[in-house]
Order: sequence, then C-alpha cells, then structure tokens
Amino acid sequence: MKRCLSILFAAALLFAASAAPAATPDNALVMAWQFDDIITLDPAEIFEFSGAEFAGNAYDRLIGYDVDNVEEIYGLAAESWEVGDDGKTYTFKIRKGMTFSSGNPVTAEDAAFSLQRTVILNKSPGFILTQFGFTADNVREKIKAADDHTLVLETDKAYAPTFVLYCLTSTVGSVVDKKTVMAHEKDGDLGHAWLRTNYAGSGPFALNAWKASELLMLDANETYWDGAPAMKRVMIRHIPEPATQRLLLEKGDIDIARNLGPDQIKGLTGNADIKIHSAPKGGIFYLGFNQKHPILSKPQVRQALKYLVDYQGMADSILKGTMVVHQAFLPKGFLGALLETPFSFDPEKAKKLLADAGHPDGFTVSMDTRNNFPTLDMAQAIQSSFAQGGVKVEILPMDGKQALTKYRARNHEIYIGRWGPDYQDPHTNADTFASNPDNSDDAAAKPLAWRNAWDIPEMTEKTQAAVRERDPKKRARMYLGLQKEHQQRSPFVIMFQDIEVAAERANVENFILGPSFDSNFYRFVTK
Repeated sequence: MKRCLSILFAAALLFAASAAPAATPDNALVMAWQFDDIITLDPAEIFEFSGAEFAGNAYDRLIGYDVDNVEEIYGLAAESWEVGDDGKTYTFKIRKGMTFSSGNPVTAEDAAFSLQRTVILNKSPGFILTQFGFTADNVREKIKAADDHTLVLETDKAYAPTFVLYCLTSTVGSVVDKKTVMAHEKDGDLGHAWLRTNYAGSGPFALNAWKASELLMLDANETYWDGAPAMKRVMIRHIPEPATQRLLLEKGDIDIARNLGPDQIKGLTGNADIKIHSAPKGGIFYLGFNQKHPILSKPQVRQALKYLVDYQGMADSILKGTMVVHQAFLPKGFLGALLETPFSFDPEKAKKLLADAGHPDGFTVSMDTRNNFPTLDMAQAIQSSFAQGGVKVEILPMDGKQALTKYRARNHEIYIGRWGPDYQDPHTNADTFASNPDNSDDAAAKPLAWRNAWDIPEMTEKTQAAVRERDPKKRARMYLGLQKEHQQRSPFVIMFQDIEVAAERANVENFILGPSFDSNFYRFVTK
C-alpha cells in the first residue's frame, strides 16, 4: 500500500506541469520547497535551515517552547525537570512509554548518549553544548543517566536556567536511538556516517526517503506518544523556481508553496483557492561598519548613516510581504526583544550629523554584498538613499563564500548581511552583536562585533551578566537595556526581520510557522 502511494505521489509531481488539474490526497501533505541546503540528517551535525526543520518534525527533543509564547517552555522527551540549588545541576525525568521508530524504548541513556555524541563529534552546532563547559573528555561524567528515566546534566557554572533550557530546545537536544545508531558505528564515529542519511528518532514523523536537492518524504508515526498526525505522509519536492511553485499551487498539484517572492504573492491576490500564511522568523538583515575605517569609526557618522536608510520604503517595495522593519539585535519572538524603531529616513538630519563629524560634503565608501535577491536589491536601494545625504557607495557584489571570507577577515568597509539565531535564547544574538572579549586580530572568539572591530569591554561585561541572571523578568529587562544602548552606539544598522511566507491551498489548516527555522511543524495539519 505504501509503495502504491509513493508511486502515485511521484507521478503527480512528475506530471504537475500538465494541463489537467490535480488534487493531492486528503491524508497527505505535498509541498514545494527549496531545500538544497540540506547536507546531513544527523541532529548532531544539522546546522542549516532546512535540515533543522526536518529534525524538528522527525525527532523529539528533551523540551520545547510555545511558538506563540516563547517564554513558555514545556516537556517533550523530558516530561519534567528540576534545577539544583547550585544552579549547575539539571535533572530531567524522561517520559515513560515512548518508543523510537525501531520499536526500542526511549530511555535516559538514549538522551545522555545523544548529548554526549554532539559534544564528542563537535560538528558545527556542537558549541551550543560546549559553551557550558562540556568536552569530549568530561561529557560522559557531566551528562549521564542516573536510571532508565532520569537524566542528570551538570554545567561548569551557574547560568540563567532559561539559557540552558532554550539551548536544549534546539536541534542538538534531539534524542536519538542509541542502540540503532551504535549498530552502524564505524571506526569510532558514533554512527555519524550512517545517520547523515538515515533516521533513528521518535518524533511525529519518520524518514521515508531523502534525495538531496530532489525529494524529502516523511511518514506519520502512528504510535506517537502525543497522538498520530492527521497527515499520513508529507511529500516535499525541491522546486527552486518561485514561478513554478506558484503554478503548481494554482493547479492544485501541491498544497503549500514555500518560496514565493513578492511578485508571486501579489499575483495570487484575489484567488479564493489560495491563502497567504506568514509569520516573523528569527533572521535579521543588517549593515556592519568596520571600525578600522577612519570615517566609519566616528559616532556621528554611524548615527548619520542610520538616518540614510529608507527602511519603510524598502519594506513597502522590493521586500513587500517578506520582511518587516526591525531595528534591534533580538528578533521579535525572543525573550526581551525590543520592538522600538527609533530611526527613519531623514537626509537633512543625516547631513547635519555628517557636518558635525567634519564631513559636510559626505564621503565615499564601499559595500560588500552577496549577488543574490534580496541582498543586492537592498544594497542598490541603500546606495540610492545614502546618496541623498552625500555618501557615495561603491557596491561590490560577490558570491556568498567570497563575501563571508572577506567579512570574517575584517577586510570590508560596509557589509550587508543576514544573521539567524542558533537557538531560541537571547544570548545567541547578544553574544555576537554586543560582546567582543578580545578585539585583537588573532582573537579566538570572533563574533560580529569583532568582525566590525568594535571594542566594547563594558557592553561585553553587561552581556555576560545577562546570561548569568536567573530571574527571567530581570533578565528580559537587561536585554532591553542592552538593545537600546546598542541601537544608538553600535556600528550596526539593523533594518529588517524576516517574515516567512507560505502560500497554501484554502483547505489546508494548522501548518505551524514558528519563530525559528526548526519550529515549523507539520503534525497539526489537516485538510
């Protein structure tokens, strides 16, 4: 039966461009999505947007958060937890009765193994755990199962409990089936080579098939502890062209299109068969000014340039429906996010600030940008608005790798880029935008503040104090203060927050677009 359904799905997609209208099965969800960034399916290695979404739907994490109220953290594989009086010891009670897709029971040993292997493998997301003092040498002692349903985790110092817990809601908090994974271990790799293309989870959906840049198919977990999904299968086809996605959606060959641009969204206006579903995401677009530059390092110049960006003009035109004006380093949806937008396009005010800085006739500066949409389009709009204040911008378009390499070497003048948080705690962005422990060229830590050569010992100290504050309300106030100071002082022009847009057939309900890229959920979808 499953084989027949797979063939029917494949046929529907292969012939989606035909003239005859199609309809997807009532108990299956079919999506068009550009997911060519998936390079691994191992939760200990996943560090890409699309891979994180897969893990969020296929694996249970220890804990999760309410997508509508991120301050509410709740149990998943861990049904409850306690923080010791020392502020360093976390004891999790693993939910009884859960099973992996293999049929093996989910135990505290599986949870401990999952966290341990992330630290030992030390792939890209490993720092989310190693920042708590875990190393390959100590992690088996610091994270261990006290019994079948009790997991104990000991950090190196007392942090804000919400900081530790939010990190465990990320992909590295996914619980993998130790017995299945270790059955495929080779040369001490903890099953990594096998799990990069396979599956060993307990989530609401299990992997059926993955073909890179082609197909991702998931099957419902009919025995899921929190109830089986209504959709028995999720079929995701890699279709990078927005126009093709729109065509398939209008014909009914797919249920959801995930990558439509402003033109396609506008073209769907008035179509009663389709609805537009949007939600703010954690990604933010910003300008970074290198403080090694003799002019950009002047406070009045930095302030002037913040008044030479036409934020609302871009939001209403080239970015319409895909971004919203946002001017603080914490995106909306994070604890302590600042929603005030004190800057607007004001060339006269900018000219006065530039004159006060000794540049009444403006100056010339270069801007590094990725040669893609919307980054290049934004750079061109900024070039035009800067010119109204007398600032001449030379745009230097390049591919992403070139732009990042130059930026990471602090060889830029102005950089326009996008930043996405690594986990749902505010420290993830505060630590990169508002902290720079060592501004030397050979520093070990190289956050965004370092990339822009911004030496801020006092703000760095405030950032570290915020991550240690155990009272969530007081901690939120600390981040609000940090952001207000950062808005006025920093060499960053934070401009926009991403809005993720999904165009859906009218009969699709309850597709969840959460605040992070790993909190888009399929399990509640009905048709």
